[in-house]
Parts: sequence; structure tokens; C-alpha cells
Amino acid sequence: MADFFDALSDKHIAMIAKQPVFFVATAAPEARINLSPKGYDAFRVLAPDRVAYLDLGGSGNETHAHLAADGRITLMFCNFEQPALILRIYGRGRPVLPQDAGWEALAAHFTLLPGTRQIFVIDVESVQTSCGWGVPFMAYEAERSTLKKAHAQADPAQWEAKMAGRTSSIDGLPTRATDRYIGG
Repeated sequence: MADFFDALSDKHIAMIAKQPVFFVATAAPEARINLSPKGYDAFRVLAPDRVAYLDLGGSGNETHAHLAADGRITLMFCNFEQPALILRIYGRGRPVLPQDAGWEALAAHFTLLPGTRQIFVIDVESVQTSCGWGVPFMAYEAERSTLKKAHAQADPAQWEAKMAGRTSSIDGLPTRATDRYIGG
């Protein structure tokens, strides 16, 4: 019961806009698969064939490393209310850091959150929807403020030093570090 599309439709975009959480999966040869949940108001549809999301400093920088090595990325949205639906975006992604050309224009689509280190831009190759009948009903209560609060309270020089030291993934793949602290 899966259907494939070349790009996001208005119906897809409306479903995505209602979701408080999405999931990101990447992989690189000889590295473990990375699967991460994402929250906050961090996802944007830039065009039917291009999306982006804001990335905050967290436990690692695996998505960046995998995209640099391989480029493939899958995003998944689940509707935990009616109607049941799972939507996957398959594409090729790249990180855009604050020091990169194009950062300002891309960042204008977001409200930058404390701890923002990069924005991932994904060129949509295909969109898949499936029934989602096995996904439970769940009610959204609130976002956690812990990550934003920790970044907002960070000393900018210490935060930048910590991020500058993150130049490889847990599997040793290279990453580029952000050059500035974006506080709150």
C-alpha cells in the first residue's frame, strides 16, 4: 500500500506541517547506520523538491559525516492522529554551516535556536507514503526545553571550542565544525 511521488504535494506538505517530530536516517559505507529523532520548529519545505532542517549541537555529528561521505538521507514523518499515514522523503543532502556561502539566505527561513550549528538541505529524489495503520495514536504534550536551555546558557567561547573539536564521527568519518556560537 505504498505510493511513490517525484516531489511533495500540497497534501504532503500539510501533513508534515502538523508533525511535532520527524526522524532522520543516514548511512555511509563501513559505518553504522544513524537514526535520529528531531523536534522543535526546525523543518522547512523550501520547494516541492527541496527541504531543509535546522540542526542543533547534540550527542554527535553523524548526519554531517554520512552526508559528506555518501549523501543519501531518508526523512520520516508519522501521523500519530487520524488519518493514519507514514511519509518518507528520500533524497541527497548536504550541510550548510554558518561560515558557508548561502548561509544567510537559507537561515532566513528559520528562527535560529540556541546551539544551531548547521542546516541540512535535502534535494528530494522521491516521496513515499504508506498506510501507517500499525502506528499508535499519541498525543503531543509539549517540546522539551532542555537542549535549547543548555545551549542558551553555554559560554560562547567554550561552546565554540567544543564544536571545533568535533571533526569526526563515532566511526572516524570527517566532519566540518561550525565557526560560531548561535546563542539565545
